[in-house]
Amino acid sequence: MHVSAKTEYAIRATIELATAGSDASLTAHAIAAAQGIPLRFLLNILADLRRVGLVDSRRGPSGGWWLTRPAEQITVADVVRAVDGPLVEVARVRPGVGAPGTPDSVSTLWVAVRSGIRDILEQTTVADLARGQVASS
Repeated sequence: MHVSAKTEYAIRATIELATAGSDASLTAHAIAAAQGIPLRFLLNILADLRRVGLVDSRRGPSGGWWLTRPAEQITVADVVRAVDGPLVEVARVRPGVGAPGTPDSVSTLWVAVRSGIRDILEQTTVADLARGQVASS
């Protein structure tokens, strides 16, 4: 599975927001500095996250970005879908489609891998990551 920089940064940004707490908002500059994310790239990511309702923002002196629901209710899968679309394609293998001559057992293996990855992403929340935990399949 290839994880794009956009996905990695989106996950890190949501962790930063979760760590700030439910009553706090953070500026994009603060998130970018804390996580080492280029500001312009982060602003595009935050726009994607806002488009699907995971974050919101307010302008002005007391403005900033925040999670729209508790971090315990936002899965890593939600974040991945927001910035990269549908979950997990392993290499070039799609369910039921393999290179000519690929044994069924190999295709079945890739389907199981996809399922395992999807399960972990669906079971792990942003709050889990903020606490340093990852769900196991």
